[in-house]
Amino acid sequence: MPEFPNIIVFAIPFFVLAMLLEMYVTTKQQIRTYETKDALSSIAMGLGNVFLNFLSKAIVLLVFFWIYDNFRLFTIPVAWWSFVLIFFADDFSYYWFHRISHESRLFWASHVVHHSSQKYNLSTALRQTWSGGFYSFVFWLWMPLLGFHPAMILLQMSISLLYQFWIHTEAIDKMPKWFEAVFNSPSHHRVHHGSNPLYLDRNHAGILIIWDKLFGTFQPELKEERVIYGLVVNINTYNPVKIAFIEWRNMLKDVFFGRKSLKNRFLYLVKPPGWTHDGTGKLSDDLRREWLESSLQSQSQLKED
Repeated sequence: MPEFPNIIVFAIPFFVLAMLLEMYVTTKQQIRTYETKDALSSIAMGLGNVFLNFLSKAIVLLVFFWIYDNFRLFTIPVAWWSFVLIFFADDFSYYWFHRISHESRLFWASHVVHHSSQKYNLSTALRQTWSGGFYSFVFWLWMPLLGFHPAMILLQMSISLLYQFWIHTEAIDKMPKWFEAVFNSPSHHRVHHGSNPLYLDRNHAGILIIWDKLFGTFQPELKEERVIYGLVVNINTYNPVKIAFIEWRNMLKDVFFGRKSLKNRFLYLVKPPGWTHDGTGKLSDDLRREWLESSLQSQSQLKED
């Protein structure tokens, strides 16, 4: 088994230094991006994620190795060209994991943690799930089946996570046009963290923004539409345990309580956040459509005036 370093653990000092630098830069720019309790909650979530990942990664490795050893179709060697292939394979997997995490409540229950802050800074990048690592790896199962070594897969997943740290900032406005056209950036990812109807469930990219452009989920950041961070309905707590599990409680309450059919109980797991069996809920597409209709009406009235 090839041995690769746990780059996330080694990067922790870099995270701390980068946050201190960001605080200095945003203070000079007169951007109030940090709030003490919020940042401490994000750091607590990050530390919990690191500790729980020792267990979840052991499970993931066992599953990956079981598939790799017994069912792989090819044997892809550890070589420079295989790292090029796995870069695109992993980023493609991440896009679909991330997109489904917004479109299926079962996956949203763990991913909502990352969107629960109403601030946007480098500490927000550390606000990671305590539960997702135990089941989100299903989106990567095709990779050991194809023949990528499990150690390579976990390394590339860590590289992707490390890349996504720096894009959680308001200190950088826009990157060069060529960069914005191909790669995920602070501007693109600010959109992803927006609760504005126009920005909901957009820009799911990990490293390459090309997937969003290819599959119709890209939305540029607009100067006239300032990003409002957080959730459509914010949870308003700094308690790490509540942040980690409040949506699990809400989801399981919808599944197991109240009068509804077995089919509808199951649909509360697979349908998007906001879905209700009685049709009273609103999905992100509904909110976006209402917002666009309202905007068009406002523009029409302004022209008439």
